Amino acid sequence: MSKQLDLIIVGAGPCGISAGTAAEQAGLSCMLIEKGCISNSLVGYPYYMTFFSTAIMLEVGGVPFTIPNAKPTRREALAYYRRVVEYCGVDVRQYEEVEDISGQEGDFTVSTRKITGTENTYRASAVVIATGGFHEPNHLGVPGEDLPKVRHYYHEPYPYYDQDVLVVGAGNSAVESALEMFRNGVRVTMIHFADSIDRGIKPWVIPDITNRLDRGEIPMYWRQRVAEIRPSSVLLRHEETGEETEIKNDFVLAMTGWRANHQHLEALGVHIDSGSGIPDYNQETMETNIPGIYIAGVVAAGHDANKIFIENGREHGCLITDDYLAKSSVK
Repeated sequence: MSKQLDLIIVGAGPCGISAGTAAEQAGLSCMLIEKGCISNSLVGYPYYMTFFSTAIMLEVGGVPFTIPNAKPTRREALAYYRRVVEYCGVDVRQYEEVEDISGQEGDFTVSTRKITGTENTYRASAVVIATGGFHEPNHLGVPGEDLPKVRHYYHEPYPYYDQDVLVVGAGNSAVESALEMFRNGVRVTMIHFADSIDRGIKPWVIPDITNRLDRGEIPMYWRQRVAEIRPSSVLLRHEETGEETEIKNDFVLAMTGWRANHQHLEALGVHIDSGSGIPDYNQETMETNIPGIYIAGVVAAGHDANKIFIENGREHGCLITDDYLAKSSVK
């Protein structure tokens, strides 16, 4: 067991890194523990994705995000956050998963297991959970969802060339994947339970998808849901009439969003709202109902990951650091 740290941050995505840089710059001892690689969630994004936010709005730790264009790509963001870690000297333990957190404010014990199987134990006065919102996909809950042709992620269009692909959803991920596949020889169809694309679609994408839908180049089944997935087809059901339609299908891309992992928070006694999935926390300090346990980033948004993203989640680290320092000065 190593010496006691001020903060242990679970998760080394952009918001976890932001919390780590804030702690380092405040003179606190800090460690980030990440089950994957640095910015692991960004690694899972589509390979050629462009961010909605400008580069300056994704900056953390006071490190300039300098690129030729206003909006960074996935590759540029991955390089930037690695550079932040190096420049700010943040201690990140990659490929090390947190298995248990116990103790109380002022003396928490964090038990981990590295990818090699090595077990470690660390101590900290406070713990920050910054594990993001991409632990588990929102499942369709229909027969056939376990077929190998069903995917809950999208990287690039090439595996789907000359195939019939159904994209479920009408958010940014669904719309952008549908457009990219359409332009790369994929026969794309979309389905959405509402009667319009989601609010929050990137403005420069709206005219493109609208034109494709209006012209019938990408068929859209509005007000419908997937009722069953079959080996070579998909059964669709209308929300209001109950009418069913079977369409030919090779792959299903369920772009239905993801859920955060509340395992450690619940084990520690943090209250999680059953409806929204939002942990019980103070928005001014990011501290949960359990003293000394903080949250940062998308995990604070519950089931609606669109409420918190890098642009506003990066601010959480300063709130946490300020609260920790304020508590320390009182003791």
